[in-house]
Formats: sequence, C-alpha cells, structure tokens
Amino acid sequence: MITSLLCVWMALAGVGDVELVDFGAETLPEFVVLHDVQLERTRYKDGYAMKVEFKPVDWPNVFFQAPGSTWDWSAYAGVAVSLHNPTETAVPVAMRVDNAGADGANHCNNASGSVPPGEDFAIAMRFKTGAPQKLWGMRGVPSNIPLGQGPAIDTSKITAFQVFLPRPQQEHTLLFLRAWLIPKEAADEAVMMPFIDRFGQYKHAEWPGKVETAADLQKRAEAEQKTLKKHPALSVRDEYGGWADGPALEATGWFRTEQVNSKWWLVTPTGHLFFSVGVDCVGPGEYTFVEGRKDWFEWLPGDGEAPFAKLYREVSGAHSHAEPIDGKGRTFSFYAANLIRKYGEAWSERWRETTYARLRSWGFNTIANWSQAEVLAHSPMPYVVSRGVQGVRPIEGGGGYWAKMKDVYDPAFAEAADKTFASVKDTHAKNPLCIGYFVDNELAWEEVRRGALNSPKDQPCRMELVRQLQERYSTIEALNAAWGAQAAEWDSLKAPEKLNEAAEKDLDAFLYTFAKRYFEVLQAARQKYAPHQLFLGCRFSTAPDPVIRACADVADIVSFNLYHHAISREKWYGPNELRKPIIIGEFHFGALDRGMFHTGLVATRNQEDRAESYARYVRSVVDHPAFIGCHWFQYVDEPTTGRWFDGENYNIGFVNVTDTPYPELVDAARKVHSEIYTRRY
Repeated sequence: MITSLLCVWMALAGVGDVELVDFGAETLPEFVVLHDVQLERTRYKDGYAMKVEFKPVDWPNVFFQAPGSTWDWSAYAGVAVSLHNPTETAVPVAMRVDNAGADGANHCNNASGSVPPGEDFAIAMRFKTGAPQKLWGMRGVPSNIPLGQGPAIDTSKITAFQVFLPRPQQEHTLLFLRAWLIPKEAADEAVMMPFIDRFGQYKHAEWPGKVETAADLQKRAEAEQKTLKKHPALSVRDEYGGWADGPALEATGWFRTEQVNSKWWLVTPTGHLFFSVGVDCVGPGEYTFVEGRKDWFEWLPGDGEAPFAKLYREVSGAHSHAEPIDGKGRTFSFYAANLIRKYGEAWSERWRETTYARLRSWGFNTIANWSQAEVLAHSPMPYVVSRGVQGVRPIEGGGGYWAKMKDVYDPAFAEAADKTFASVKDTHAKNPLCIGYFVDNELAWEEVRRGALNSPKDQPCRMELVRQLQERYSTIEALNAAWGAQAAEWDSLKAPEKLNEAAEKDLDAFLYTFAKRYFEVLQAARQKYAPHQLFLGCRFSTAPDPVIRACADVADIVSFNLYHHAISREKWYGPNELRKPIIIGEFHFGALDRGMFHTGLVATRNQEDRAESYARYVRSVVDHPAFIGCHWFQYVDEPTTGRWFDGENYNIGFVNVTDTPYPELVDAARKVHSEIYTRRY
C-alpha cells in the first residue's frame, strides 16, 4: 500500500526542526491570538495538548502574530503544525503564511488538508519563494512537503501565520500539539526518478487494482461489459431517470421545478419526480505538463509515435504553480492514452458508450457541469450545460481567486450575456434532455462592495454606486457623517476599513441591485434563446446573502458548490426561505490509499471511508427539502502530476487514470441511488 503523506509529514517533526510553539505548555506565547475559537489545556498521551474548539463561522483560526513586526524565516524551508482529531469526523483544515498586506490571495502562501478522525496529522507547507523547485506544479507531492499555493513570499519578512477552518458548517474540535519550522535538509528528501509509469500511475508503490500491462486494461474492459449487462439502469425509472412509480404530475415536455408535499423537486418532461444525481467533467480531457519534466516519466511517446503522439497539446496561461516553464508548454493525457490501449482505434466512441452505460448502471441520471461537448451531443441521459460570460470589464479595484468580478454595469455585459445564450440555440435549446444552464462559476461576489469604490472613477459599477449614494445623501459631507468616512469629494470616496451599520446597509443595498442586474440580464437572454429550459444560477462557492437573495429572486434554481461532509438541515435555507430550489454543483471526497498524492478538498481515510462518505452526503441532500440534486466532482481522477492549469492532482474520480472504476465507490452509489425517491418522498 502507498505510504500516507500524513505519516511522512509527522515523521518530519524532530528532525532538526526549530520549535515555535509547544501547545502542551501551561501558558502560550503572547503572539498566539484567537479568533472565534475556545482553548482548554488537556491531557494527551504522556503529556498535554491544547484543545481548540472552532465555532461555525467563516474563518475561525488560531493566529500567530510575529513579535515586533516580522519573523525572519529565510533559513528554513517551511512550517508545520501537528494536530490530533479526537472526534469521529474528519476535519478540513488550512494554514496561511503572510507577508505584509496578505488578504488570502495576495502576499501569502496557503496549504490545506484534512485531519482524519482519531488520528494525528501535521499540516505542513514548503514556502514558495520563487526559488527553483524540483517537484513543481502539483498540489500534493510524493514523500515530500507540499509547496505553498499563491504568489512567492519573502520569508525574511513573515508577519504572521494561522491555522484555520474554511467556513465550517458545525463546531469542530482539534488538539494542537506543536508548531515548528522545517529545516531545509529535512525538506529536501529525494524522490526517485522517474516516479510515474507508462500508465500515468505512481511508480514506487503497490495497491489493489494497479495496472501492470496493457493486457490488464483489455481484460478489464471485457469483464466490465459483462458486469454492466448484469447491472443495467435502476428499475422504476422513466426514460429520463425520474421516478416512474411516483405521483403523476403535469407533463410539459421539458424539465421544470415544483414543490410537492413541501419539498422541492425537478419534474421530468413526462411528469415524474426527478432528483438529480450527476457527475461533472465527463470527458477524456485530463492533461498534465510534461514540459520541463522529462525525467519524471518512465515513458512518453515520440513525436511520430502513433497513435499516442496526437495526445500532446501546447498550452499557455497556467496559474503560478507552473512558474518554472512560465505557465506554458507541452502537455500529455495519460488517461486518453490508456483509453486507446483499452478500447482500440475507435476508443472515443467505445469509451463514450461505456461511460453512458456505467453512469446509468451506477444509478446516476445526470451528466453534469464541465462535461465534454461530444458527450453532451450524444447523450441518452439528461444533462446540464456550462456557459461563461466573456469580454466584460472586470471590477479593477477588486480581487478574486479565479478572476476579478465582471462589472455588470459595463455596457458590454448585456451583449456578452446575449452571446452566451445565443450559442445554445442550435445545440441544446431544442433538446428536452437538457435540464438547463449554469453560467459562470465561483465568482468573486465578496469583492464587489469594496472593489467598486476602490476602482478608478470611470469604473461603471463605481459610477452607479456613487449615483445611488448621491440620491441617498445629497452631499459628501452627509455621507461622511453617516459612514464615519473622511472623503474630500465623491471621486475620492473609498469604503472605510471598518464599516459601520449605515455603510453596511448602503453597500448591501448596492450589492443586491448589482447581483440582480447580473441575473436579470442572463435570465432574459436564456428566455430569448432557450425558453423551455432552466437557468441554474452561477454555482456559488460562497456569497453574501444579498447576492443569494437576488439569485433566488430571478433564477429558476440557486446553485452552490458545497465541499462538506454532509448538508445540515439547520444550517441551510429551508424550502420556503428562498422560494426557489437549490442544487449542488460540486462535492467530493478523496483518500491516499491508491497511489494519489492529494485527497482533494474533503479527505477520508481510505476508499471504504470514501464510499461511506459519498452515501452519507447524498442522503443528507435527499433529506433536505430545499435541495433537488447534487453533482459529484468529477468523473476521473485528476492527473497524478497535476492538471496543467492549476496543479490539482486530487483522488476525486469515480474512475482512475487507467479508466478503472473504484469498486467501493460504485457499490455505494448503486445502493444510495436506489433509495433516493422513496426516501425523499
């Protein structure tokens, strides 16, 4: 079995490290600051630890403020904090290391992980300084410490670091054991090259189901076809995957939503209740950089080596993880190579038909977001379509993880929205299998309020906000008095660092009108080009409440990407609060027991735990009356050496790089999907 990276990180403690905090001590250093947590010293093994209870708020944290002004950590490779989880639930955890001006995306490095139930774990980070890195472009790495995500930082001027929980939905408890600096010699542990085999798997470990020869792939293809014949689509389903034995509702010929017995549902074109269980990113397009990494791989095809050479692609524009090659260069798809080995010359068609059969056999009824155009075009199953608005001026004074928020008051926005939906008129708008459209993804809504006022005076959304404020306050002096601001004129107005009640109210009002315009313009374009289908929202990662309310007032469905262990009925909107149903666009679980280097956003102990987590999550969504479905991210594991544009290499697939399904996950899906209609109704 593959050695867990957690064990490697824990083993680093004590190897020439420099202690920062001993959490077993009777008193903590003054530079330890608490935000939305409670501390209690407690017994742990033969000594003591600090029990930390995190409250269910956005970013509860234990914050370490550099004494004086800064720490000089330039002599060290990274930092780590050892933790213990005394509960029966894994706890997602994150760490951030700051330079002056850090805001979560700029002037800081980030790392994340998950503390398994009942186990020790060290969250560790190798500082990203801009110095050359041997193992680059991967969120998780073999037998080493992961590189911090974000821009390069100056380790001679560290202002703070923190351990925090990313928006927990419930209270969590962790024991803090110690924090230490990692010496450079401990971080330079060698990885034997090459470490990726010809099938795209980790070379230096064994696990059940690992492919050894191309003949293994062909044998598996034959065996799976027999299994799929034994397990066709689940019974009592209509042709759309709806509940054939359930109540008969109005059949409109298209998907729609309806409340039945105080619970929201989708309704199939034939009038049957439908709860959407789907898989994202159904397609063979998983590419990883091979540029600058030749010694990593035991095999890559020559430029003339048919049929594999055609799987090379030249790309550009990768995130900062690919700095050694300036974010551009040659990529390769090991997944597609394995499909060629497995299915032969007509691999694309054979893979596609096998995938449709798999999804129906496993009890899925929806091909979800980001799926390949060819998969949607030939789909015998209901599906959703992904679209994005392009060519709009961003809010220049704002920020954002993926990109700055687009300015909906830019005159180009309405034209861009029209183009977004004009593209579906001849491809999807006439197909009753198409449920509807997600537009955009995880936008930086939280940046709108301050970003508008921090933008140049010709920024359209700033001009609109100032206009609204001038209507409310006749003079800048009146606004200053209400906000506690000190602007000399309207053109120099910025949001105060600390917003008082009046400023909060005014900016929330603007945010609602901003968001409502976004959704209204898109909804009008959808009604123009695809009048029979649904606008599924913009897939919130998180968003201020005024934005969510605006979406619910306009869109047909409100969508969220929710990476939690389960959905709490107490923490989420009830069926009548938004007056619209909710759908989950992304969730997943991962483990480190099958040759992968990163668990993804929600970690589990192993494949068995991963399968149990899937069933638990789906049941929690089924039980919530406001939710009408959940879509797993994603169909295939991300490349072992990281997807090319952002380095993610998560164990989050229903199938692995060799196109082999995870049997534990498949069995759990079949079981839980078979019960969703009777359980929910």
